[in-house]
Amino acid sequence: MKELSYQIIRSSRKTVSIQILPSGEILVRCPNRMPNREIQAFVDSKRRWIEGHLAVLQARPALQKLTTEQLHALADQALEIIPPRTAHFAAQMGLTYGRITIRNQHTRWGSCSAKGNLNFNCLLMLCPPEVLDYVIVHELCHRRQLNHSPAFWAEVEQIMPDYRLHRAWLKENGGSLIARLP
Repeated sequence: MKELSYQIIRSSRKTVSIQILPSGEILVRCPNRMPNREIQAFVDSKRRWIEGHLAVLQARPALQKLTTEQLHALADQALEIIPPRTAHFAAQMGLTYGRITIRNQHTRWGSCSAKGNLNFNCLLMLCPPEVLDYVIVHELCHRRQLNHSPAFWAEVEQIMPDYRLHRAWLKENGGSLIARLP
């Protein structure tokens, strides 16, 4: 049996998870004090799932990488579209936020800092508009709930009852978009 190579990312989280990047790199996120033998046992227990996802990644045709110019164009487009959409939903939700930053991230579609600053991935410009709106609503809901608790998802659902469809679209198609980053 071939040894799986993976990177361990320790943090104050309580659970362990596995993430497979579009590049095929395997990340294991785990609690700070989790022993290496427990991490290895967890990875071994998920071997079939990991190998299945790696096989799917390898079977996909190579995607055209975005050029620096294309990334700049997407970022410019995002700066035109995302702030007004964010203002629209924030007003609808009765929320405020700090500054908006556009990035080209390899692992996130958006984030919200404790200070209320919002970050969005410029690749959202390649997604359907409803998916962009979902990510904006998702991040704005973190202004009330800085977690992914049931209360958080109830907030998202209140504004966007069909959010599960858009979340599923990102899960299914997001990896191929992120794989286009240089």
